[in-house]
Amino acid sequence: MQFSQKYVFIVICAALVTATLAAYEPIRHNGFVSYDDGAYITKNPNVTGGITRESVIWAFTNSHMGNWHPLTMLSHMLDCEIFGLNPLWHHFINVLFHILNVLLIFWILTATTGAMWPSAFVAAVFALHPLQVESVAWAAERKTVLSGLFWFLTIAVYIWYTRRAGIGRYILLVMVYALCIMTKPVVVTLPLVLLLLDYWPLERIRIRKTEDRRGQRAGGASQKVSAGRLIVEKIPLLALSVILSVTTFAAQQNAGAFVPLDTTPLDSRVANMFLSYTKYIGKTIWPSQLVAFYPYPNATFLTMAATICVPLFVLISVISIYVGRRKKYAATGWLWYVVTLVPMIGLVQVGNQGIADRYVYVPILGLLIIVAWSVRDFVFNRPRWKIAVSVLAAGALLSAVIVTRTQVRYWQNSMSLFEHALKLTKNNPVAEKGYGSALFAEDRFDEAVVHLRNALQTHPGYLAAGNELGRVYLRQGKFNEAVACFNELLKRNKNSAEVYYNLGLASILQKKYEEAIKYFARVLELDPKYPDAHNNMGTALLAAGKNTEAIKHLNEALRISSNDAGLYEKLGNAYVQSGKYEPAIQNWTRALELKPDSVDALNNIAWLLATFGEVSTKNANKAIELAQHACELTGYNDPEFLDTLAAAYASASKFGDAKATAEKALIAAKAAGHEDLAGEIQKRKKLYEAGQPYRQK
Repeated sequence: MQFSQKYVFIVICAALVTATLAAYEPIRHNGFVSYDDGAYITKNPNVTGGITRESVIWAFTNSHMGNWHPLTMLSHMLDCEIFGLNPLWHHFINVLFHILNVLLIFWILTATTGAMWPSAFVAAVFALHPLQVESVAWAAERKTVLSGLFWFLTIAVYIWYTRRAGIGRYILLVMVYALCIMTKPVVVTLPLVLLLLDYWPLERIRIRKTEDRRGQRAGGASQKVSAGRLIVEKIPLLALSVILSVTTFAAQQNAGAFVPLDTTPLDSRVANMFLSYTKYIGKTIWPSQLVAFYPYPNATFLTMAATICVPLFVLISVISIYVGRRKKYAATGWLWYVVTLVPMIGLVQVGNQGIADRYVYVPILGLLIIVAWSVRDFVFNRPRWKIAVSVLAAGALLSAVIVTRTQVRYWQNSMSLFEHALKLTKNNPVAEKGYGSALFAEDRFDEAVVHLRNALQTHPGYLAAGNELGRVYLRQGKFNEAVACFNELLKRNKNSAEVYYNLGLASILQKKYEEAIKYFARVLELDPKYPDAHNNMGTALLAAGKNTEAIKHLNEALRISSNDAGLYEKLGNAYVQSGKYEPAIQNWTRALELKPDSVDALNNIAWLLATFGEVSTKNANKAIELAQHACELTGYNDPEFLDTLAAAYASASKFGDAKATAEKALIAAKAAGHEDLAGEIQKRKKLYEAGQPYRQK
């Protein structure tokens, strides 16, 4: 590449980065959404704790959401380690990966074809197309942009390898692809894509025997060899793909992610496959009505749309391959599009979506290559058309920026995301559930119930919607409706840990602690690592007076989530009820380190320091300090905290302050209707009047 070309290349790279940042600028206002962000990030204790030995082992030894993608989970952990749960930076890293992918695409196409401007156009459309927003603006979809990065890095290493094949370069290729398969299972088609690249633009395949076996394509980039040898060359990569495919199949089967054939028959899946290929092309050309979830169409070969799409798909395939004998980019581009979509096209149906924008993150490149190189050929000997084409291209890219910025804003929060989906789709249970959950989060309970019921009406077996509806009823205090809702879910799925967990919560709220213990025991039997199960089991055991067992479960909960101040507070309470005051103070102190304004921890420590055993002057003064802080935080209006402050004054022999504070506590307790507490305060007040501190027995 000459100096002037290098300069233009750098300028184009700068323009691509600038345009991408401009298109995704609204992402800085976006938060996390309820659609999988909790499972992947915000409510996943293996992730929120950052990079630890245990979390790394978990990432490599466990599947998550039906997939084995340890590198993706490690990237989320690293984000939490550095940025915590600030959504701005999680989103920015996604944008950064997307920009790196754009630059890699530009370099790969330019380096292999020498056609800088068509390569720039493909990279620009890839960067700015609204179909890409879901993959970039959705925090939980890190796996797509990260897998894209290693996909293009693998291709870059492959290009380097083809220019001077050697065992060292090939080992590096295998290593990079091994990292690639740790990001997202759909990358299993990459070895086949490398074969397509051998055809064009690398032109490594020796098609005719008359071709010089030592000949090289123009530019001297790659030596031509037989197709058989190229296939053998890909066998180690294909072996990795097979291993990943088997692992993914087992993981998704265990997770119950596969939709059975009796739910979605094979003929419906095949019909939807052809519909999907056509729909993606349509959305690439005219990206309108883009939503987070598209309901499954349940088409058959008798459906009018299918009768059109099947012959259309076959016709395009025949034309692309026929034309591809001379215009090789046509065959490579079309087969790139078809092959890379195979894992997501729905023959093996995972989930209830018909199509998904994120599925075309990499496949869209095949279509863009066909367009860019077809236009290049058209204007090659038509100078007058170059200006018109350039203007049209600039207009298309500017339009893409505008639409993408709008689309990014829909991902700002769950409310905007699913409200948009409901406006553009019908019979969409996922959007109904998502919108209902967003309303629930804003305490708009009656509205939430309407949408959650709509979700269940559209999809009666929708476990997530049923659980959410039950939780809404719990917040409304409608315990019977909640329990009935959860029991109805159990009829459909007798082994749902989440349903048993919710029944346990319902039992705690109804103070049926023995029932709650049984439900949480069932949860831990089904899923020993279920989030918060040990925590709430500890709560139920503590309320039932089973302190030793409660301490065991609360310590296990702390092992899973070691930075939860509430857990330390609860464990301190368990130790107190067991008569173990020193470990209680230690746990409450740890709670204060994590949450300095925890009034309960402040009050509990102050109470023990002021009333337990022989109180030293140091402990008495510390008790006064902590109790004063608790009272300051509550405006000196809480009778319990005022009672503690009075006891702390008395422990320091400040009986005048103790009596005056006890008077305030007594008035506050009576005003709040806490007659039992008022009686206890009255007894302690008499001790202070007699010049005696209060001591626990």
